[in-house]
Amino acid sequence: MAKSMFSESELDRIEKEYRDWQNSYQKALGKVPERLDRFSTVSDLEIAPIYTPLDIRAKDYLEEIGFPGVYPFTRGVQTSMYRARLWTMRMFAGLGSADDTNGRFHYLINHGETGLSTAFDFPTLMGYDTESHLARGECGKCGVAIDTIEDMRRLFANINLEQVTTSMTINPPASVIWAMYIANAENHGFQRGKLGGTIQNDCLKEFIAQKTLMLPPEASLRLVTDTVEFGTREVPRWNTISISGYHIREAGATAVQELAFTIYDGITYVEEAIKRGLKVDDFAPRLSFFWNSHIDFFEEIAKMRAARRIWARLMKHRFKAQHPRSMLLRFHTQTAGCSLTAQEPYNNVIRTTTEALAALLGGTQSLHTNSLDEVYMIPSEEAVKIALRTQQILGDETGVTNVIDPLAGSYFVEALTDKMEEEANVYINKLDELGGMVAAIERDYPQMEIADAAYAFQQQVEKGEKIIIGVNKYPSGRPELEFVLKIDDTVERQQLEQTAAFKAKRDQAALTRAMDEVRRRCEGPPRWENNVMPALIDAVRAGATEQEVCDLYRDVFGIYTDPGTF
Repeated sequence: MAKSMFSESELDRIEKEYRDWQNSYQKALGKVPERLDRFSTVSDLEIAPIYTPLDIRAKDYLEEIGFPGVYPFTRGVQTSMYRARLWTMRMFAGLGSADDTNGRFHYLINHGETGLSTAFDFPTLMGYDTESHLARGECGKCGVAIDTIEDMRRLFANINLEQVTTSMTINPPASVIWAMYIANAENHGFQRGKLGGTIQNDCLKEFIAQKTLMLPPEASLRLVTDTVEFGTREVPRWNTISISGYHIREAGATAVQELAFTIYDGITYVEEAIKRGLKVDDFAPRLSFFWNSHIDFFEEIAKMRAARRIWARLMKHRFKAQHPRSMLLRFHTQTAGCSLTAQEPYNNVIRTTTEALAALLGGTQSLHTNSLDEVYMIPSEEAVKIALRTQQILGDETGVTNVIDPLAGSYFVEALTDKMEEEANVYINKLDELGGMVAAIERDYPQMEIADAAYAFQQQVEKGEKIIIGVNKYPSGRPELEFVLKIDDTVERQQLEQTAAFKAKRDQAALTRAMDEVRRRCEGPPRWENNVMPALIDAVRAGATEQEVCDLYRDVFGIYTDPGTF
C-alpha cells in the first residue's frame, strides 16, 4: 500500500485554503483576464495555474521519487550525479571529408569537448558509397562520407580510441560502420575490449520517423541483435544501441509520444536479445537512450524523470532483471533542432541554452547543444564553439550542478512527471494490444499518431496559439549569417579518387573469401555461429566498402520501401 507524503488532516486543510485561493484568483481575473484561453505545454498537455500537495496527494516518496542511483531512479542513475563528474560534452560533428571532420574533432577537443559524436552524410546513412549514382551531389553535405576503412583511419587520425568515447549516429548500415571502427582501432594497436562509445543502431525509429531505410523490419532487428550479442561478448564497454526518441520528436511527435514509442522500441530490442538466448542482466546494462530536449522547459524535465522510472519498472517487472544496472535508463540528449528558426538565428542561442538546462535538470549523461546556424547547414566553427561554451558555462558558472535533482519535490514537476508516465503507459498498453512495435509499424500506427500531432502543432502555430518569436510573433525577415559553412564540390571529386585508389590496391581473392563468409552468416539462422560481426570485421579489413556489404544485405534480406501512408 502506497504511503502518502502528506497526512489526511494536512490535505484537508490545504484543500480548504486552496478553495479560498481559487475564489481570490477568479476575482483577480475579473480585473485582468488571463493572457491565453488555454495554457498548455508545447505538446499540448493542459497546465493548471498552480500546483499543490493535492496534485501529488497519493505519492509514496520512496517508491516513486526516492534517491539518486536507487530504484526507481527517478532522481538520476548515478548516486553523485554532477557533483562528482559533469556530463559528457559530446558535440555532433561531421562535415565534408574524413580529414575535414578529423580537424573538427581536434578543434572541439582542444576547446574542452569530452566525447566525440559523428554525423555521416546521407549516402553513408543509406548504405551507399560516394561513387553510387544515387549519391552524387550529396558527399559530405550533411555529415562525413565514409566508404572504406581508409576513410575511418583518416577520420580518427591521432585520437586515442581507448581514452575517448565515440558516438556514431547511423542506423541501417550500423554493423558495417562499427566493424570499420573496430578494425581500424585494432589496426592501430587498440584493444576492442577497451573501446568505449555508442552506435545508434536503432532500426525501429527509422520506420517510425527518420526514414533512412534499407532492410525490412525483421532483417533489421536480426542485425541489431547480432551487434548486441557481439558487443556483450567482445566489446563490453560499448553501447550497442542508442534507442532514439530524438528523431521521433523531430518528426513532430509530442513529448509523450516520444517517450512511449522510444521506450517500446527498447522493449522490442530486449525481447529480441532474449529470444537469441542472451540473459537480460548480461546485455541490458549497455543499452542507452537518446532524448530530444525541446523548448518547453518543465515538460522536458518531467519526460526524462518519467523515462527513468518507466524503464526501471519495466526491466524489473516485465523482464525480471536482477541487477540494478539493468534497470538504469542512461541517456544522451540533444537540444531540439526543430525548435531552431532561420528567422533571427541568434535567438537560437537562447533556445539552445534553455533546452540544455532542461536536459541537465532532467539528469542527462551526455549532451549535444545545437549551433545557432544549424538550421542552415552544418555548423561553422564560430557557432559550434558558442554551443560548446553554452554547456561549459552551465556546468561551471551557474551553480545548477551543485545539487542533485534540485527540482524533486516540486508539486508541478512531480505532477507532470506522473502525467507523463500515465499517458506514456496508455501508448505502451496500446502497442501491446497491437502485437508489438513491428506489428504496429506495419499498421502505420506510430507513424500516423506522429503525423496527426505534427499537424495539430502546426495549426496551433498558424493560429497563434503556440508562439515562436520572430516567426508568428514579432516576425522579421530571414537574415543570412556571414559565417554559414559551405561544402565545396571538390570534396566529392577527392572522395571518388581516394575510393578508386583504395579499391585498386585490394587483394581480390581475400576480399571474395571474406564477403562469402558474410553472406554465409546472413543466410544462416540467427545464432552466435552466424553472428555477422566477426565476418564483417574481416571483410572491411580486407577492403570491403560500405556499399558492397550493404548491397549484400539488400540481396540476402530484401529492400524495404516505405508504404507512404496518408
